Amino acid sequence: MKEGAGTATSAASEQTLQVPVLASQTAIASMGTSFGMFSWICDGTLDLGSYCIQRSMIDGVNLLFLGVLCILLLVGSIRKHYNISIRTRDWLFIVVSICCLLTSIAYFVAGFWNLIAKNDGHSLGSLLLNLVRALVWISFSVSLVLQLSKWIRILNSVWWVAYFSLLSALNIEIISAKGGIQIIDIVQWLANFLLLICAFKNTKQILSQSSQDGYSLSEPLVVKNFENSITGPEEASFLSKLSFSWVGPLLSLGHSKPLVLENIPPLVSENEAKLAYQKFAQAWDSLLREKGSNNTRNLALLVIAKVYLKENISVAIYAFLRTISIVVSPLILYGFVYFATHREENLNEGVFMLVCLIISKVVESLSQRHWFFNSRKSGMRMRSALMVAVYQKQIKLSSLGRRRHSTGEVLNYVAVDAYRTGEFPWWFHLAWSFVLQLFLAIGVLLWIIGSGALFGLIPLLICGFLNVPFAKLLQKCQFQCMVAQDGRLRATSEILNSMKIIKLQSWEEKFKSLIESSRENEFKWLSEAQLKKVYGTLLYWMSPTIVSSAAFFGCLLLGSAPLNASTIFTVLVTLRTMGEPVRMIPEALSAIIQVKVSFDRLNAFLLDDELKDDGIRRYPVMHNVEKSLEIQDGIFSWDPESTINPTLLEINLKVGLGQKIAVCGSVGAGKSSLLYAILGEIPKISGTVDVVGSIAYVSQNAWIQSGTVRDNILYGKPMDTKKYENAINACALDKDINTFNHGDLTEIGQRGLNMSGGQKQRIQLARAVYNDADIYLLDDPFSAVDAHTGATLFNDCVMTALGKKTVILVTHQVEFLSEVDKILVVEGGQITQSGSYEELLKDGMAFERLVNAHKDAISTFGPLNPESQGEVQKADMIESDENYRSNPTKENSKAENSLRGVQLTEEEEKEIGDVGWKPFWDYIFVAKGLLLLVTAIITHCGFLAFQAAATYWLALAIRIPKITSTMLIVVYTVISLTSAVFVYLRSYLAALLGLKASKAFFSGFTNAIFKAPMLFFDSTPVGRILTRASSDMSIVDNDIPFSVIFVIAGGTELVVTIVVMATVTWPVLVVAILVLVATKYVQGYYLSTARELIRINGTTKAPVTNYVSETSLGAVTIRAFRSADRFFQNYLKLVDSDAGLFFYSNATIEWLVLRIEALQNLTLFTAAFLIVLLPNGYVSPGLVGLSLSYALSLTGAQIFFTRWYCNLSNYIISVERIKQFMHIPEEPPAIIEGKRPPSSWPSKGRIELHSLRIKYRPNAPLVLKGITCAFKEGTRVGVVGRTGSGKTTLISALFRLVEPTSGNIIIDGLDICSIGLKDLRMKLSIIPQEPTLFKGSIRTNLDPLGLYSDDEIWGALEKCQLKAVVSSLPNLLDSSVSDEGENWSAGQRQLFCLGRVLLKRNRILVLDEATASIDSATDAVLQRIIRQEFSECTVITVAHRVPTVIDSDMVMVLSFGKLVEYDEPSELLHANSYFSKLVAEYWSSCRRNS
Repeated sequence: MKEGAGTATSAASEQTLQVPVLASQTAIASMGTSFGMFSWICDGTLDLGSYCIQRSMIDGVNLLFLGVLCILLLVGSIRKHYNISIRTRDWLFIVVSICCLLTSIAYFVAGFWNLIAKNDGHSLGSLLLNLVRALVWISFSVSLVLQLSKWIRILNSVWWVAYFSLLSALNIEIISAKGGIQIIDIVQWLANFLLLICAFKNTKQILSQSSQDGYSLSEPLVVKNFENSITGPEEASFLSKLSFSWVGPLLSLGHSKPLVLENIPPLVSENEAKLAYQKFAQAWDSLLREKGSNNTRNLALLVIAKVYLKENISVAIYAFLRTISIVVSPLILYGFVYFATHREENLNEGVFMLVCLIISKVVESLSQRHWFFNSRKSGMRMRSALMVAVYQKQIKLSSLGRRRHSTGEVLNYVAVDAYRTGEFPWWFHLAWSFVLQLFLAIGVLLWIIGSGALFGLIPLLICGFLNVPFAKLLQKCQFQCMVAQDGRLRATSEILNSMKIIKLQSWEEKFKSLIESSRENEFKWLSEAQLKKVYGTLLYWMSPTIVSSAAFFGCLLLGSAPLNASTIFTVLVTLRTMGEPVRMIPEALSAIIQVKVSFDRLNAFLLDDELKDDGIRRYPVMHNVEKSLEIQDGIFSWDPESTINPTLLEINLKVGLGQKIAVCGSVGAGKSSLLYAILGEIPKISGTVDVVGSIAYVSQNAWIQSGTVRDNILYGKPMDTKKYENAINACALDKDINTFNHGDLTEIGQRGLNMSGGQKQRIQLARAVYNDADIYLLDDPFSAVDAHTGATLFNDCVMTALGKKTVILVTHQVEFLSEVDKILVVEGGQITQSGSYEELLKDGMAFERLVNAHKDAISTFGPLNPESQGEVQKADMIESDENYRSNPTKENSKAENSLRGVQLTEEEEKEIGDVGWKPFWDYIFVAKGLLLLVTAIITHCGFLAFQAAATYWLALAIRIPKITSTMLIVVYTVISLTSAVFVYLRSYLAALLGLKASKAFFSGFTNAIFKAPMLFFDSTPVGRILTRASSDMSIVDNDIPFSVIFVIAGGTELVVTIVVMATVTWPVLVVAILVLVATKYVQGYYLSTARELIRINGTTKAPVTNYVSETSLGAVTIRAFRSADRFFQNYLKLVDSDAGLFFYSNATIEWLVLRIEALQNLTLFTAAFLIVLLPNGYVSPGLVGLSLSYALSLTGAQIFFTRWYCNLSNYIISVERIKQFMHIPEEPPAIIEGKRPPSSWPSKGRIELHSLRIKYRPNAPLVLKGITCAFKEGTRVGVVGRTGSGKTTLISALFRLVEPTSGNIIIDGLDICSIGLKDLRMKLSIIPQEPTLFKGSIRTNLDPLGLYSDDEIWGALEKCQLKAVVSSLPNLLDSSVSDEGENWSAGQRQLFCLGRVLLKRNRILVLDEATASIDSATDAVLQRIIRQEFSECTVITVAHRVPTVIDSDMVMVLSFGKLVEYDEPSELLHANSYFSKLVAEYWSSCRRNS
């Protein structure tokens, strides 16, 4: 029983064991059936121990991971929760990604090779496996650079580690069994090892990211450290320099956030302007000693050549290598086509040609990138050196030199000429390397087709010679266009600086027409230049066709070479290498000629006359020296070449230490010239000038820097709080500063536009006081302030704060003369009298006349009893001091100061980030050029179609025996010439589009500027407007039109090239598409940084030109304070800031182009590799030649497209910037039809103010606070008040420079706000506070609109005391007026302004501090003339001098924007009024000083 039971148990057990075995066998059988694909792939067998099956299973795992990755990406895109800041930008990941991409390409090639070579059922399975593996490796490549979230990073890390583990196990198993593995397995194992490293790095980054998230306070530090990691090329490794990887951190930062100026790394010392200038200056001095300043050779050019020769030798080597690599490309194509014809001979030959292609393309790419970058870096150094040299020269320039070179011209030397010389190295190397390339290409052509090439050289020479006159014509057009542009910009600058007077006089139309006429002349030459470029394009595209056709006919006639595929396509590629030199050499020569012109202009400026250091002998202050200043037998002349009429004659002056000297005399007597002689500004003909100690100078026309009030007072010196406060108090600035919202940190606009005349004068006086000099030269500092402030300044500043200093005071205020130690009376350039007040009264007629004129003026105070005056003064002086100090709410657009937290000069507006296609469509729609654009695109497509048809014809027809060689060439020529017609139409339409856009943008910009309210000009620096009118407008004119069409051309050409290549070797399409995707990604990555760099650069150019302009205007003050070095250092920083952006912009574009070239070279190498691997007879040699001829141009096409796309993206920023100023809020219309006043209006001149309230901006406080009064017709109304009380705002309201917030102004029953601005302003006359003259003649300044006869003009000159001066000039009324009237004194300029109103003779006249800069005697004469000539007119006089308003019919007293008194002066004088206090103060100073 037991045995039977045991047997049964054993049988049952065996049966039980057999069930799973049978089940497994059944399962395996069913697997073999269901997974028939595996059996098909792996040689028809399914064995889990098979390496093929195991490898396929690993592929399955990879596909599973890939599916999960796709799901995560899909979920993330739906939720849109990706954090862009954690995208991988590590260069290890980028390199490994490229390796994965190459592995993928290898699998593609292997799969298709097996398919072509074997062509059986198993080869299809092999193809499928290889395609799957290629897909997996592409997935690895993408996953490395696109890690959008933490979970994707984790998945990638797990995937890479799992794949490495599985593959390593399989490879170890194979090696142990077989003793070796295949090469492709080794390659992918190595790539897998790199993936493993990336997985570990990914894990580390995930952990560090988690720790950062846990401690968010560390983030700013991380960002800061990251920004600090941005370094220059000098600190980078060799590979980093070679690949421009050193600029990677900047691109990464720019991609993560919009860049600001602070993010831009500073230049290294060898690229800084300081070192560049030092080298230039040393070489300049050396050559100047050798050659002499009279040498006819261009010293500036010789110096640049000497300094930068060595670094340009390396650039020349790069250019040479690039030229050689370009020229060998036709030979490589010839070798490929030959190999395709004789494929059966040797495969090694094909591999050798592929290696040669790779080497030549790598050398071409690297050498060209470093040529471009290093030549521009060298150019940047040249540019910086010359910009600094011009600036330094400007500070040293003599008065004679300043007359030869106006401020506008100096700006051009910096902004135009110096920038142009910066392009010199690039153009120079381009010229000689293209000449070499042309000759080498001709050599290649002769080698390939022999004597037949001579037939092609004849039309080539003809085309080349045709280019020469064409280039000359184009250069002439460009030169004339530049000349016209210079004239327009000079006029624009002058108009912008004088916009207030233009608006007051309603001259907008006149000056706008002046700008437009300049623009018309400029536009005429611009049109010619653009249309000539169209003919140049036609010549460029026709010449290869004509030359190639002639060469083919030469081969046919002479039989020098067979017309086969290798000959034809090699000739075409060779001609393509010749085409660019033929087109660019004339352009390069033209650019070099322009650079030579710039060098000549710069050379002439740098060699011009400088101030002589030997003019003045300077000594330090000694204890035993009593002399402070001495001039002996001094003769000085502004024109040293003409000694007939010297400016100052026989000047003998000795000033003791601590003396107070006053200089007085009539207008134009030579008072200011005497101060200039002491400063050394005016050339000394003979005599000696000894100065002991340092000098501080206060100019007659206040020179204020852009910056804060504090900056202007400290003037570069360290802050000493006690001394600073003393200076402020002494110059009566304490109350002003206390009421500024930003205190002494209040920004002062350009030329002090948001400060009153008095405030500007007191700020520069405080600057002088704080400077703590030994000698003070004060040129009429009290003319711009009221009597009380003038007395305060004289007593507290001149006599107290400067009590121990030597002071020489030029003044017209006779009341101060009795207090000084000595008075000098200047007449006709000579010191006619010298002595104390009492001595001169006894001895001198001239001085007596001045004093008598002053006494006549103050005699009108007669009714006021001196005793009661004294009582008033004693009782109310403290109250007056507290209540009447100036309110900073400066009239005429000074409201920015009253906006809490907002400074006056607004930050320049700029777009941030990618604004997409909006600016481009703005460009098209503003120009109304959509039809032109569409037509241009269609014509270009036609051009490309005919070009492709011509080359296809050659590739296909060459195999057809029936087609003769003659027919082949004729058809090719006809098709190609037809394509030239289309390219001509394309370029012509692009030029028309550009010209339309130029007109539209200029017109819109100019209209907007002239219609802008005055507040816009007060809050916008002139340089900011000029930058848009010059460089931005130039880009719209010259660069954008062809950039648009080049982008379209480059994009379509790229697509056509890839399509042609794909028709021959279709697998290349896969690589090409991937490369295009990668290119688009890299391009976008670059543009996010480049766009901001260009925008920031747009804001760094204006400060450079502004600083040059500011320095030019204040050169005398800068030299007087001996602060030229400090200004020089500040200028170096501005130049370096601008150069840094240029440097990094160039580095980033080369970074981009190098990577795009590398990517497109992958497509080229793949195409060449496939051609080598193709079996014999698979593709005809003609199609091989066609494919490779297009493939060789692929990289060029991609770079062309990328460069112009990026250029357009950068250029279009100029459209943004101009368009910002095309939408400025407009002031009210000039004329309102239907509401025009009668021609006789105003017939009486009655003015009524009803509850007039004025504020400059909606959120600003009121400046005028409800003024109600009436100015009767024919009366003389004096308006008085402290500085900032609202006087000039009242005048601004009368002329509607600012619109009333509420209330109204009625003139002869008509509300002035109901009529047009022109109708109003043409009927009012004004002599403004700051006299303005324009460059031109005396006639055009007195009568800009040409309304009056010569007799009328002479009559006006006689009345304003200028007839004698003008009559003595050789050209009379046509005598010149220089920039801003610099060749006339301030007083004479004011008299010219008086002449203007004497001509107009309107019923209402406004005098705004009209006689502030003239002496009392002249003032008395003019007041008499005004009374006579305008006896029936309403005259409103705003004045600081009490005598000017004392004889008015009515006096209006303003205080803090309120009307405090309005009555007859006699009534106000007898009452205890504000006006009587003002008169009392003035009378007190007069009594004290008489």
